Amino acid sequence: MTASWYERMTGADRSFLVFEGRHTHMNVGGTTIFEAGPLRTPEGGIDSERIRAYIGSRLHLIPRYRQRLAYAPIEGYPVWVDDDRLNLHYHVRHACLPRPGNERQLQALAAQIMSQRLDRRRPLWEAWLIEGLADERFAMVLKTHHCVVDGVSGVDLMSVLLRPAPDDAFEPAPEWRPRPTPAPAELLRGELWRHATRPFALGRQVVAACADPFRLPARLAEGVASAAGFVRSGLRPPAATPINQPIGPFRRCDWMAMSLAEVKQVKNALGATVNDVILATAAGALRRYLMHRETDVRTLDVRVVVPVSVRAATDAGTMGNRVAAWLLSLPIQEADPRARCAELTRTTAGLKASHQARGVEVLAQVAELFDPIMTLGVRLARRLHPYNLIISNVPGPQFPLYLLGARLRAGYPIVPLFESQGFGIATFSYDGTLFWGLNACWDLIPDLDVFVAALETSFQELREAALGGPAQTIRERTAAPGARAATASSMSGRG
Repeated sequence: MTASWYERMTGADRSFLVFEGRHTHMNVGGTTIFEAGPLRTPEGGIDSERIRAYIGSRLHLIPRYRQRLAYAPIEGYPVWVDDDRLNLHYHVRHACLPRPGNERQLQALAAQIMSQRLDRRRPLWEAWLIEGLADERFAMVLKTHHCVVDGVSGVDLMSVLLRPAPDDAFEPAPEWRPRPTPAPAELLRGELWRHATRPFALGRQVVAACADPFRLPARLAEGVASAAGFVRSGLRPPAATPINQPIGPFRRCDWMAMSLAEVKQVKNALGATVNDVILATAAGALRRYLMHRETDVRTLDVRVVVPVSVRAATDAGTMGNRVAAWLLSLPIQEADPRARCAELTRTTAGLKASHQARGVEVLAQVAELFDPIMTLGVRLARRLHPYNLIISNVPGPQFPLYLLGARLRAGYPIVPLFESQGFGIATFSYDGTLFWGLNACWDLIPDLDVFVAALETSFQELREAALGGPAQTIRERTAAPGARAATASSMSGRG
Protein backbone atom coordinates (compact mmCIF):
# COMPACT_ATOMS: atom_id res chain seq x y z
CA MET A 1 0.00 0.00 0.00
CA THR A 2 1.33 3.45 -0.89
CA ALA A 3 2.32 5.52 2.13
CA SER A 4 0.47 8.74 2.77
CA TRP A 5 2.18 12.02 1.96
CA TYR A 6 1.93 15.69 2.83
CA GLU A 7 4.17 18.75 2.82
CA ARG A 8 3.92 21.56 5.31
CA MET A 9 3.40 24.98 3.72
CA THR A 10 6.21 27.48 4.23
CA GLY A 11 5.57 30.59 6.28
CA ALA A 12 6.11 32.84 3.27
CA ASP A 13 3.53 30.93 1.21
CA ARG A 14 1.09 30.81 4.11
CA SER A 15 1.22 34.60 4.47
CA PHE A 16 -0.69 34.95 1.20
CA LEU A 17 -3.49 32.77 2.57
CA VAL A 18 -3.68 35.08 5.58
CA PHE A 19 -3.63 38.18 3.36
CA GLU A 20 -6.58 36.92 1.33
CA GLY A 21 -10.00 38.23 2.25
CA ARG A 22 -13.43 38.72 0.69
CA HIS A 23 -12.12 41.62 -1.40
CA THR A 24 -8.40 40.82 -1.59
CA HIS A 25 -8.00 37.86 -3.92
CA MET A 26 -4.37 36.71 -3.98
CA ASN A 27 -4.42 35.85 -7.68
CA VAL A 28 -1.30 36.27 -9.79
CA GLY A 29 -0.91 35.46 -13.48
CA GLY A 30 -1.95 37.46 -16.49
CA THR A 31 -3.18 37.43 -20.06
CA THR A 32 -1.13 36.03 -22.94
CA ILE A 33 -2.08 36.50 -26.60
CA PHE A 34 -1.10 34.05 -29.35
CA GLU A 35 -1.34 33.71 -33.09
CA ALA A 36 -3.71 30.80 -33.61
CA GLY A 37 -1.47 29.23 -36.25
CA PRO A 38 -1.68 25.43 -36.23
CA LEU A 39 -4.17 25.48 -33.34
CA ARG A 40 -6.84 27.11 -35.49
CA THR A 41 -9.75 24.83 -36.40
CA PRO A 42 -11.50 24.79 -39.80
CA GLU A 43 -14.48 26.54 -38.18
CA GLY A 44 -12.27 29.44 -37.08
CA GLY A 45 -11.94 28.46 -33.42
CA ILE A 46 -9.01 26.92 -31.56
CA ASP A 47 -8.28 23.31 -30.69
CA SER A 48 -8.96 23.64 -26.96
CA GLU A 49 -8.96 19.88 -26.38
CA ARG A 50 -5.43 19.59 -27.75
CA ILE A 51 -4.24 22.46 -25.56
CA ARG A 52 -5.92 20.86 -22.53
CA ALA A 53 -4.23 17.53 -23.27
CA TYR A 54 -0.88 19.30 -23.65
CA ILE A 55 -1.32 21.06 -20.31
CA GLY A 56 -2.12 17.71 -18.71
CA SER A 57 1.05 16.24 -20.17
CA ARG A 58 3.19 18.90 -18.44
CA LEU A 59 1.64 18.99 -14.97
CA HIS A 60 4.07 16.39 -13.60
CA LEU A 61 6.80 19.06 -13.98
CA ILE A 62 4.99 21.34 -11.51
CA PRO A 63 3.56 19.03 -8.81
CA ARG A 64 1.94 21.89 -6.88
CA TYR A 65 -0.60 22.20 -9.71
CA ARG A 66 -1.87 18.70 -8.78
CA GLN A 67 -2.02 19.35 -5.04
CA ARG A 68 -4.65 20.93 -2.81
CA LEU A 69 -4.78 22.32 0.70
CA ALA A 70 -5.44 20.33 3.85
CA TYR A 71 -5.20 21.51 7.44
CA ALA A 72 -3.56 20.08 10.55
CA PRO A 73 -5.87 19.60 13.55
CA ILE A 74 -6.10 22.13 16.42
CA GLU A 75 -3.90 24.90 14.97
CA GLY A 76 -5.28 24.50 11.45
CA TYR A 77 -1.87 24.97 9.82
CA PRO A 78 -2.11 24.43 6.01
CA VAL A 79 -0.31 21.55 4.30
CA TRP A 80 -0.14 20.34 0.71
CA VAL A 81 -1.62 16.96 -0.23
CA ASP A 82 -2.17 15.26 -3.59
CA ASP A 83 -5.59 15.90 -5.12
CA ASP A 84 -7.24 12.54 -5.76
CA ARG A 85 -10.11 14.22 -7.66
CA LEU A 86 -8.04 16.25 -10.13
CA ASN A 87 -10.29 17.27 -13.05
CA LEU A 88 -8.46 18.99 -15.89
CA HIS A 89 -11.73 20.20 -17.43
CA TYR A 90 -12.37 22.18 -14.24
CA HIS A 91 -8.97 23.89 -14.35
CA VAL A 92 -8.62 24.44 -18.11
CA ARG A 93 -11.70 26.34 -19.27
CA HIS A 94 -12.86 27.54 -22.67
CA ALA A 95 -14.60 30.83 -23.49
CA CYS A 96 -15.28 32.90 -26.60
CA LEU A 97 -15.49 36.61 -27.35
CA PRO A 98 -18.17 37.85 -29.78
CA ARG A 99 -16.36 37.81 -33.14
CA PRO A 100 -14.37 39.75 -34.07
CA GLY A 101 -13.35 40.32 -30.46
CA ASN A 102 -11.13 43.26 -29.54
CA GLU A 103 -8.74 43.66 -26.66
CA ARG A 104 -11.06 45.93 -24.72
CA GLN A 105 -13.53 43.02 -24.56
CA LEU A 106 -10.68 40.68 -23.63
CA GLN A 107 -9.71 43.03 -20.79
CA ALA A 108 -13.26 42.97 -19.46
CA LEU A 109 -13.32 39.17 -19.47
CA ALA A 110 -9.86 38.95 -17.85
CA ALA A 111 -11.04 41.33 -15.13
CA GLN A 112 -14.12 39.21 -14.50
CA ILE A 113 -11.93 36.11 -14.15
CA MET A 114 -9.57 37.88 -11.75
CA SER A 115 -12.54 39.09 -9.68
CA GLN A 116 -13.29 35.54 -8.54
CA ARG A 117 -11.47 33.78 -5.70
CA LEU A 118 -9.94 30.39 -6.33
CA ASP A 119 -11.65 27.41 -4.69
CA ARG A 120 -9.40 26.29 -1.81
CA ARG A 121 -10.83 22.76 -2.00
CA ARG A 122 -9.01 22.22 -5.31
CA PRO A 123 -5.55 22.89 -6.75
CA LEU A 124 -5.19 26.67 -6.75
CA TRP A 125 -5.05 27.54 -10.44
CA GLU A 126 -7.18 28.07 -13.56
CA ALA A 127 -6.29 28.53 -17.23
CA TRP A 128 -8.92 30.13 -19.49
CA LEU A 129 -8.60 29.61 -23.26
CA ILE A 130 -10.35 32.47 -25.04
CA GLU A 131 -11.05 32.38 -28.75
CA GLY A 132 -12.78 34.88 -31.02
CA LEU A 133 -10.05 37.52 -30.90
CA ALA A 134 -9.62 39.47 -34.15
CA ASP A 135 -6.75 38.78 -36.59
CA GLU A 136 -6.80 35.00 -35.98
CA ARG A 137 -5.52 35.28 -32.41
CA PHE A 138 -6.52 33.68 -29.14
CA ALA A 139 -5.71 34.39 -25.51
CA MET A 140 -4.97 32.45 -22.35
CA VAL A 141 -5.78 33.99 -18.97
CA LEU A 142 -3.82 32.19 -16.25
CA LYS A 143 -4.81 32.62 -12.61
CA THR A 144 -2.73 31.05 -9.82
CA HIS A 145 -2.84 31.68 -6.09
CA HIS A 146 0.13 33.63 -4.76
CA CYS A 147 0.85 30.88 -2.21
CA VAL A 148 1.74 28.57 -5.11
CA VAL A 149 4.16 30.77 -7.03
CA ASP A 150 5.86 34.08 -6.31
CA GLY A 151 5.13 35.76 -9.64
CA VAL A 152 8.69 37.08 -10.00
CA SER A 153 10.88 34.06 -10.66
CA GLY A 154 8.95 30.94 -9.72
CA VAL A 155 8.03 28.02 -11.93
CA ASP A 156 4.47 28.36 -13.18
CA LEU A 157 2.33 26.80 -15.89
CA MET A 158 3.43 29.10 -18.73
CA SER A 159 7.10 28.42 -18.07
CA VAL A 160 6.65 24.71 -18.80
CA LEU A 161 4.21 25.14 -21.70
CA LEU A 162 6.15 27.57 -23.88
CA ARG A 163 8.97 26.43 -26.18
CA PRO A 164 11.63 28.38 -28.10
CA ALA A 165 10.70 26.73 -31.41
CA PRO A 166 7.36 25.91 -33.11
CA ASP A 167 6.72 22.26 -32.30
CA ASP A 168 3.24 20.76 -31.93
CA ALA A 169 4.33 17.29 -30.81
CA PHE A 170 4.15 16.13 -27.19
CA GLU A 171 4.15 12.92 -25.20
CA PRO A 172 0.95 11.71 -23.50
CA ALA A 173 0.50 12.59 -19.86
CA PRO A 174 2.16 10.16 -17.42
CA GLU A 175 -0.28 8.19 -15.30
CA TRP A 176 -1.30 10.22 -12.25
CA ARG A 177 -1.21 8.21 -9.03
CA PRO A 178 -2.00 10.53 -6.12
CA ARG A 179 -0.51 9.54 -2.80
CA PRO A 180 -3.04 8.98 0.00
CA THR A 181 -3.93 11.94 2.18
CA PRO A 182 -2.78 11.45 5.79
CA ALA A 183 -5.38 10.97 8.50
CA PRO A 184 -5.94 13.83 10.98
CA ALA A 185 -4.11 11.85 13.67
CA GLU A 186 -1.01 11.62 11.47
CA LEU A 187 -1.08 15.36 10.78
CA LEU A 188 -1.45 16.04 14.51
CA ARG A 189 1.52 13.81 15.34
CA GLY A 190 3.59 15.64 12.76
CA GLU A 191 2.74 19.04 14.24
CA LEU A 192 3.41 17.87 17.80
CA TRP A 193 6.77 16.47 16.71
CA ARG A 194 7.62 19.73 14.97
CA HIS A 195 6.85 21.75 18.10
CA ALA A 196 8.92 19.38 20.21
CA THR A 197 11.94 19.58 17.90
CA ARG A 198 11.75 23.33 17.19
CA PRO A 199 14.59 24.17 19.66
CA PHE A 200 16.84 21.66 17.87
CA ALA A 201 16.01 23.21 14.50
CA LEU A 202 16.98 26.60 15.89
CA GLY A 203 20.19 25.08 17.25
CA ARG A 204 21.09 23.65 13.84
CA GLN A 205 20.68 27.07 12.29
CA VAL A 206 22.95 28.59 14.93
CA VAL A 207 25.58 25.89 14.31
CA ALA A 208 25.35 26.46 10.55
CA ALA A 209 25.76 30.19 11.05
CA CYS A 210 28.85 29.59 13.19
CA ALA A 211 30.51 27.44 10.52
CA ASP A 212 32.40 30.55 9.39
CA PRO A 213 33.08 32.33 12.71
CA PHE A 214 35.18 35.09 11.15
CA ARG A 215 32.30 36.25 8.94
CA LEU A 216 29.54 35.62 11.51
CA PRO A 217 29.59 39.06 13.23
CA ALA A 218 29.42 40.87 9.89
CA ARG A 219 26.63 38.62 8.64
CA LEU A 220 24.62 39.08 11.83
CA ALA A 221 25.12 42.83 11.78
CA GLU A 222 24.08 43.03 8.13
CA GLY A 223 20.98 40.91 8.66
CA VAL A 224 19.86 42.81 11.76
CA ALA A 225 20.51 46.20 10.15
CA SER A 226 18.66 45.22 6.98
CA ALA A 227 15.67 43.91 8.92
CA ALA A 228 15.59 46.99 11.17
CA GLY A 229 15.77 49.28 8.15
CA PHE A 230 12.82 47.58 6.48
CA VAL A 231 10.75 47.67 9.66
CA ARG A 232 11.48 51.38 10.16
CA SER A 233 10.47 52.20 6.60
CA GLY A 234 7.26 50.22 7.01
CA LEU A 235 6.18 52.05 10.17
CA ARG A 236 5.90 55.37 8.35
CA PRO A 237 2.36 55.70 6.96
CA PRO A 238 1.94 56.32 3.21
CA ALA A 239 0.14 59.25 1.66
CA ALA A 240 -3.64 59.46 1.72
CA THR A 241 -4.76 59.41 -1.91
CA PRO A 242 -7.97 58.68 -3.85
CA ILE A 243 -6.52 55.30 -4.87
CA ASN A 244 -5.89 54.20 -1.28
CA GLN A 245 -9.35 53.54 0.11
CA PRO A 246 -11.11 50.28 1.06
CA ILE A 247 -11.42 48.20 -2.09
CA GLY A 248 -14.27 46.05 -3.38
CA PRO A 249 -14.17 42.53 -4.90
CA PHE A 250 -14.48 43.48 -8.58
CA ARG A 251 -11.59 44.31 -10.90
CA ARG A 252 -10.72 46.28 -14.01
CA CYS A 253 -7.83 45.26 -16.26
CA ASP A 254 -5.96 47.36 -18.78
CA TRP A 255 -2.60 47.15 -20.50
CA MET A 256 -0.17 48.72 -22.92
CA ALA A 257 3.15 47.91 -24.58
CA MET A 258 6.24 49.85 -25.53
CA SER A 259 9.51 49.19 -27.32
CA LEU A 260 12.09 47.62 -25.01
CA ALA A 261 14.85 48.99 -27.25
CA GLU A 262 13.63 52.52 -26.57
CA VAL A 263 13.47 51.83 -22.83
CA LYS A 264 17.09 50.66 -22.97
CA GLN A 265 18.11 53.73 -24.98
CA VAL A 266 16.65 55.91 -22.24
CA LYS A 267 18.30 53.99 -19.42
CA ASN A 268 21.69 54.11 -21.19
CA ALA A 269 21.39 57.85 -21.80
CA LEU A 270 20.50 58.51 -18.14
CA GLY A 271 22.87 56.00 -16.53
CA ALA A 272 19.93 54.12 -15.08
CA THR A 273 18.54 50.58 -15.21
CA VAL A 274 15.44 49.28 -16.96
CA ASN A 275 13.77 49.04 -13.56
CA ASP A 276 14.63 52.70 -12.85
CA VAL A 277 13.02 53.76 -16.15
CA ILE A 278 9.90 51.73 -15.31
CA LEU A 279 9.66 53.36 -11.87
CA ALA A 280 10.27 56.84 -13.31
CA THR A 281 7.58 56.27 -15.95
CA ALA A 282 5.14 55.07 -13.30
CA ALA A 283 5.98 58.06 -11.07
CA GLY A 284 5.26 60.51 -13.87
CA ALA A 285 2.02 58.73 -14.74
CA LEU A 286 0.87 58.67 -11.12
CA ARG A 287 1.64 62.38 -10.82
CA ARG A 288 -0.56 63.11 -13.84
CA TYR A 289 -3.31 60.75 -12.73
CA LEU A 290 -3.55 62.16 -9.20
CA MET A 291 -3.66 65.68 -10.62
CA HIS A 292 -6.45 64.46 -12.89
CA ARG A 293 -8.21 63.28 -9.71
CA GLU A 294 -7.72 66.83 -8.28
CA THR A 295 -5.09 65.78 -5.74
CA ASP A 296 -2.33 68.14 -4.60
CA VAL A 297 0.85 66.17 -5.29
CA ARG A 298 3.33 68.72 -3.90
CA THR A 299 3.67 67.13 -0.46
CA LEU A 300 2.55 63.54 -1.06
CA ASP A 301 4.84 60.72 0.09
CA VAL A 302 3.65 58.03 -2.34
CA ARG A 303 5.30 54.76 -1.38
CA VAL A 304 5.60 51.62 -3.49
CA VAL A 305 6.58 48.02 -2.90
CA VAL A 306 8.95 46.67 -5.54
CA PRO A 307 9.24 42.84 -5.35
CA VAL A 308 12.82 41.56 -5.56
CA SER A 309 13.62 37.92 -6.24
CA VAL A 310 15.92 36.18 -3.74
CA ARG A 311 15.72 32.86 -5.57
CA ALA A 312 19.19 31.35 -5.76
CA ALA A 313 20.51 29.08 -8.50
CA THR A 314 19.95 26.13 -6.16
CA ASP A 315 16.25 27.03 -6.01
CA ALA A 316 15.76 26.59 -9.77
CA GLY A 317 12.70 24.50 -10.54
CA THR A 318 11.20 24.83 -7.05
CA MET A 319 7.73 26.12 -6.27
CA GLY A 320 6.67 28.61 -3.64
CA ASN A 321 7.71 32.13 -2.77
CA ARG A 322 11.34 33.26 -2.69
CA VAL A 323 10.70 36.96 -3.05
CA ALA A 324 11.53 39.94 -0.85
CA ALA A 325 10.81 43.61 -1.50
CA TRP A 326 12.05 47.15 -1.60
CA LEU A 327 9.92 49.84 -0.01
CA LEU A 328 10.59 53.26 -1.55
CA SER A 329 9.02 56.67 -2.22
CA LEU A 330 8.16 57.82 -5.73
CA PRO A 331 9.22 61.42 -6.46
CA ILE A 332 5.85 62.45 -7.86
CA GLN A 333 6.38 66.01 -6.59
CA GLU A 334 9.10 66.44 -9.24
CA ALA A 335 7.79 67.87 -12.53
CA ASP A 336 11.03 67.28 -14.48
CA PRO A 337 11.06 63.69 -15.88
CA ARG A 338 14.87 63.59 -16.05
CA ALA A 339 15.17 64.67 -12.41
CA ARG A 340 12.57 62.04 -11.37
CA CYS A 341 14.59 59.27 -13.01
CA ALA A 342 17.86 60.54 -11.48
CA GLU A 343 16.34 60.54 -7.99
CA LEU A 344 15.01 57.00 -8.44
CA THR A 345 18.38 55.81 -9.74
CA ARG A 346 20.03 57.13 -6.57
CA THR A 347 17.32 55.57 -4.41
CA THR A 348 17.54 52.08 -5.94
CA ALA A 349 21.35 52.17 -5.83
CA GLY A 350 21.12 52.97 -2.12
CA LEU A 351 18.64 50.15 -1.53
CA LYS A 352 20.95 47.69 -3.26
CA ALA A 353 23.84 48.83 -1.09
CA SER A 354 21.74 48.64 2.08
CA HIS A 355 20.50 45.11 1.31
CA GLN A 356 16.95 46.09 2.35
CA ALA A 357 15.55 43.07 0.50
CA ARG A 358 17.82 40.89 2.62
CA GLY A 359 16.08 42.35 5.67
CA VAL A 360 12.73 41.01 4.47
CA GLU A 361 14.26 37.58 4.02
CA VAL A 362 15.75 37.68 7.54
CA LEU A 363 12.35 38.55 9.01
CA ALA A 364 10.75 35.70 7.07
CA GLN A 365 13.37 33.22 8.32
CA VAL A 366 12.77 34.25 11.94
CA ALA A 367 9.00 34.03 11.50
CA GLU A 368 9.38 30.58 9.91
CA LEU A 369 10.63 29.27 13.26
CA PHE A 370 7.93 31.02 15.28
CA ASP A 371 4.54 30.70 13.57
CA PRO A 372 2.69 33.24 15.77
CA ILE A 373 5.18 35.94 14.72
CA MET A 374 4.39 35.31 11.06
CA THR A 375 0.63 35.40 11.62
CA LEU A 376 0.81 38.50 13.81
CA GLY A 377 3.13 40.27 11.35
CA VAL A 378 0.90 39.56 8.37
CA ARG A 379 -2.23 40.74 10.18
CA LEU A 380 -0.42 43.89 11.34
CA ALA A 381 0.69 44.56 7.76
CA ARG A 382 -2.91 44.19 6.60
CA ARG A 383 -3.95 46.93 9.03
CA LEU A 384 -1.05 49.30 8.47
CA HIS A 385 -0.67 48.77 4.67
CA PRO A 386 2.47 51.00 4.65
CA TYR A 387 2.50 51.53 0.88
CA ASN A 388 0.29 52.97 -1.85
CA LEU A 389 0.78 50.42 -4.60
CA ILE A 390 2.94 47.59 -5.95
CA ILE A 391 5.14 47.88 -9.04
CA SER A 392 6.55 44.56 -10.25
CA ASN A 393 9.05 44.00 -13.07
CA VAL A 394 9.74 40.53 -14.50
CA PRO A 395 12.40 40.21 -17.23
CA GLY A 396 11.55 37.58 -19.83
CA PRO A 397 13.28 35.96 -22.82
CA GLN A 398 14.16 38.18 -25.78
CA PHE A 399 13.27 35.60 -28.42
CA PRO A 400 9.93 34.18 -29.65
CA LEU A 401 8.14 31.48 -27.66
CA TYR A 402 5.49 29.05 -28.90
CA LEU A 403 2.56 27.08 -27.51
CA LEU A 404 2.23 23.98 -29.70
CA GLY A 405 3.40 26.02 -32.69
CA ALA A 406 1.24 29.06 -31.87
CA ARG A 407 3.53 32.06 -31.45
CA LEU A 408 3.26 34.13 -28.28
CA ARG A 409 2.70 37.76 -29.25
CA ALA A 410 2.01 39.49 -25.94
CA GLY A 411 2.02 38.83 -22.21
CA TYR A 412 0.38 41.20 -19.72
CA PRO A 413 1.07 40.27 -16.07
CA ILE A 414 -1.19 40.83 -13.06
CA VAL A 415 -0.33 41.50 -9.41
CA PRO A 416 -2.97 41.13 -6.67
CA LEU A 417 -4.54 44.02 -4.78
CA PHE A 418 -4.13 44.29 -1.04
CA GLU A 419 -6.38 46.19 1.37
CA SER A 420 -6.76 49.90 0.51
CA GLN A 421 -4.65 49.48 -2.63
CA GLY A 422 -6.67 50.68 -5.62
CA PHE A 423 -4.43 49.31 -8.34
CA GLY A 424 -1.17 47.52 -9.00
CA ILE A 425 1.32 47.68 -11.87
CA ALA A 426 3.26 44.77 -13.35
CA THR A 427 5.64 44.71 -16.31
CA PHE A 428 7.05 41.85 -18.36
CA SER A 429 9.71 42.16 -21.06
CA TYR A 430 9.58 39.69 -23.94
CA ASP A 431 10.95 39.54 -27.49
CA GLY A 432 11.82 43.22 -27.73
CA THR A 433 8.69 44.59 -26.05
CA LEU A 434 7.92 45.81 -22.52
CA PHE A 435 4.36 44.84 -21.59
CA TRP A 436 2.51 46.72 -18.84
CA GLY A 437 -0.40 45.05 -17.03
CA LEU A 438 -2.70 46.91 -14.63
CA ASN A 439 -5.10 45.40 -12.11
CA ALA A 440 -7.50 47.85 -10.44
CA CYS A 441 -10.46 48.02 -8.10
CA TRP A 442 -13.65 48.54 -10.14
CA ASP A 443 -15.07 51.06 -7.65
CA LEU A 444 -11.97 53.09 -6.80
CA ILE A 445 -10.52 53.40 -10.33
CA PRO A 446 -13.38 54.05 -12.77
CA ASP A 447 -10.98 55.75 -15.22
CA LEU A 448 -8.14 53.25 -15.52
CA ASP A 449 -7.72 54.13 -19.19
CA VAL A 450 -6.72 57.66 -18.11
CA PHE A 451 -3.83 56.20 -16.12
CA VAL A 452 -2.73 54.09 -19.11
CA ALA A 453 -2.72 57.23 -21.26
CA ALA A 454 -0.69 58.94 -18.53
CA LEU A 455 1.86 56.09 -18.70
CA GLU A 456 2.28 56.66 -22.43
CA THR A 457 2.69 60.41 -21.97
CA SER A 458 5.10 59.96 -19.05
CA PHE A 459 7.41 57.74 -21.07
CA GLN A 460 7.26 60.06 -24.06
CA GLU A 461 8.35 62.94 -21.84
CA LEU A 462 11.16 60.90 -20.30
CA ARG A 463 12.40 59.78 -23.70
CA GLU A 464 12.35 63.33 -25.07
CA ALA A 465 14.27 64.55 -22.02
CA ALA A 466 16.88 61.82 -22.45
CA LEU A 467 17.17 61.54 -26.23
CA GLY A 468 15.05 64.15 -27.94
CA GLY A 469 12.20 63.27 -30.29
CA PRO A 470 8.89 61.53 -29.54
CA ALA A 471 8.70 57.92 -28.31
CA GLN A 472 7.15 55.25 -30.51
CA THR A 473 4.73 53.68 -28.04
CA ILE A 474 3.19 50.46 -29.32
CA ARG A 475 -0.58 50.96 -29.50
CA GLU A 476 -2.75 47.97 -28.76
CA ARG A 477 -6.21 47.23 -30.20
CA THR A 478 -8.05 48.10 -27.01
CA ALA A 479 -10.41 50.84 -28.17
CA ALA A 480 -11.69 52.62 -31.24
CA PRO A 481 -8.84 53.98 -33.44
CA GLY A 482 -7.43 57.18 -32.00
CA ALA A 483 -9.41 57.04 -28.75
CA ARG A 484 -6.44 56.41 -26.50
CA ALA A 485 -4.24 58.81 -28.45
CA ALA A 486 -6.85 61.51 -27.96
CA THR A 487 -6.93 60.82 -24.24
CA ALA A 488 -3.16 61.08 -24.01
CA SER A 489 -3.19 64.28 -26.01
CA SER A 490 -5.80 65.83 -23.73
CA MET A 491 -3.52 65.23 -20.73
CA SER A 492 -0.28 66.37 -22.36
CA GLY A 493 -0.49 69.83 -20.83
CA ARG A 494 -0.96 68.69 -17.22
CA GLY A 495 2.75 68.38 -16.31
